[in-house]
Amino acid sequence: MSTQQPTNSGFGRTTEPQEVLEGIDLSGKVAIVTGGYSGIGVETVRGLAGAGAKVIVPARNHAKAVGNLSDVAGDVAIMEMDLADLASVRAFADAFTKEHDRLDLLICNAGIMACPLTRVGPGWEQQFGVNHLGHFALAQALMPLLEKTAKEPGSDVRVVALSSTGHKLSDIRWDDPHWNDGAYDKWQAYGQAKTADALFAVGMNARLAPHGGRAFSVHPGGIMTPLQRHLDTEEMAALGWLDENGELSEQAAKMFKTPTQGASTTLWAATSPALKDRGGEYCEDCDVAELADAENPSRYGKVQPYAVDEDSAERLWAMSEEMVAGE
Repeated sequence: MSTQQPTNSGFGRTTEPQEVLEGIDLSGKVAIVTGGYSGIGVETVRGLAGAGAKVIVPARNHAKAVGNLSDVAGDVAIMEMDLADLASVRAFADAFTKEHDRLDLLICNAGIMACPLTRVGPGWEQQFGVNHLGHFALAQALMPLLEKTAKEPGSDVRVVALSSTGHKLSDIRWDDPHWNDGAYDKWQAYGQAKTADALFAVGMNARLAPHGGRAFSVHPGGIMTPLQRHLDTEEMAALGWLDENGELSEQAAKMFKTPTQGASTTLWAATSPALKDRGGEYCEDCDVAELADAENPSRYGKVQPYAVDEDSAERLWAMSEEMVAGE
């Protein structure tokens, strides 16, 4: 079980990327940021490229990626990939490996939230399929390059998977992860996918650590981005995110972050020297989050023990390997 001991980083909910990256030099480093052309992904790419990294952005929509990244300075390249299509994922990994001799940072940022029941691949529920299995297959294909880079003297290989406080909505539905039985609940499906992202980081860390690499999961915070595209105004108002005029509610304004602030915890987990000898932990507000307990049932703050459990991570890894092997 992860200890989830905060580092007392000195950062917090409103920390901006430039604060996190002060003094960080990523020259010569190569990074991949999935979903790097939308929402907080753009700001993650901007931060990494601004610190000197070469950043590759896999994109399902090349034209949109070009437009959204047009004002990002630095060495940024776009390559074709669709997380819902494992053939596309593996083709990307193969092309990337042929073009690059190292991979220092893999940021699994792309995701979808609370969408209607949709099937991808061999019938996988879309949120689990895209948020988790697509990234799992990508990391699996890139593992040899991650391990090779991690073994180099002075390297600091890290994988960062974006989870969410939404993980508190559901553990893994071990007997029916793809909602083949019973009524579909889009929010529980999202919660399961975000728990899977956190457990993926635990499993990835166990495999990278022997080579010198690390993996972390991140809750970026509440941010109004295209992630909400499957929610209508009425539903967001019912959640308390919007007021009766369709504007950001007073409550949400106090709680939500800007897109730049939303990228800060990812950038901190990817680069902070304070995490050099850590790994497998769930991070929030630019620090390692504490474990939740019976006295802290709140949806916000802390991480549920089931989302960082090592046995569950290994069980999910084995299940995921079996699922992607046939695709």
